[in-house]
Amino acid sequence: MKEITSIDAVQDMLARQGYVCGRPLATVVFLSLRLGRPLFLEGEAGVGKTEIAKAIAAAMERRLIRLQCYEGLDAASAVYEWNFPAQMVAIRTAEAAGDADRTALTQELFSDAFLIERPLLQALRPDENGAPVLLIDELDRTDAPFEAFLLEALSDFQVTIPEMGTIKAPEPPIVILTSNRTREVHDALKRRCLYHWVDYPDFDREMEILTARAPEAAQSLSREVVAFVQKLRTEDLFKKPGVAETIDWAKCLLALDVLTLSPETIADTLGAILKYQDDIAKLQGSEAKRILDEARSSLDA
Repeated sequence: MKEITSIDAVQDMLARQGYVCGRPLATVVFLSLRLGRPLFLEGEAGVGKTEIAKAIAAAMERRLIRLQCYEGLDAASAVYEWNFPAQMVAIRTAEAAGDADRTALTQELFSDAFLIERPLLQALRPDENGAPVLLIDELDRTDAPFEAFLLEALSDFQVTIPEMGTIKAPEPPIVILTSNRTREVHDALKRRCLYHWVDYPDFDREMEILTARAPEAAQSLSREVVAFVQKLRTEDLFKKPGVAETIDWAKCLLALDVLTLSPETIADTLGAILKYQDDIAKLQGSEAKRILDEARSSLDA
């Protein structure tokens, strides 16, 4: 993969992977790659934060390593753990063989052969294809102690394993952190990163995305789908549909051989775009027809 030399080159690179983005996002990706700084992406679920890491890894032919965050995630789970069952087997085998050299056995037990590498440690290892892309997904699900650990790890790109010492990356990985903003991430971590808020796209941008990800859909149907979803996001919903839901819905409609939207079709396929029953209930009856009529009016305007 050639060196990325411009913002336009970033847009072209991502577009070849089916990821359509505007110039502001392409700019911050370019700067992240050029300066070697982690990229922190915030935004609603389904707007493409995770997908950009996948697109960068595919375009640059780098390994993608994903750390999926969750409540209670700690440093040990993110970095490494020892293969305890295998260690116990090795101990029993040594005892049965009468091997009394405890120092040699200890060194063997705490070696690479018994080390289970988790995403952060994997990302620090050398790779023949170049530094991997490390995706730290949904960071807002973790707690403050893990953030503090991550702050140190991303500052020096190294971790310490007490039994083995400090392991430092020969080349820093390309780091992308995402957050759905269910809580605020500490400023100290944000300051280590370049930041970008990934918002819902406007009509034209969402049409480009849908055309790239579902090219088999007729242009007329795609326009209706995007217009309807855009209007739906203005409604008072618990969870507004993201771009991912737009793509899923279009593919569902294609699977049903739908050529144009109707209130009945919308009612039958709402589960593709809305994930909460209360939101679905709001679109029953005449509401779906009202939003569809408004969407079509916006297309005619």
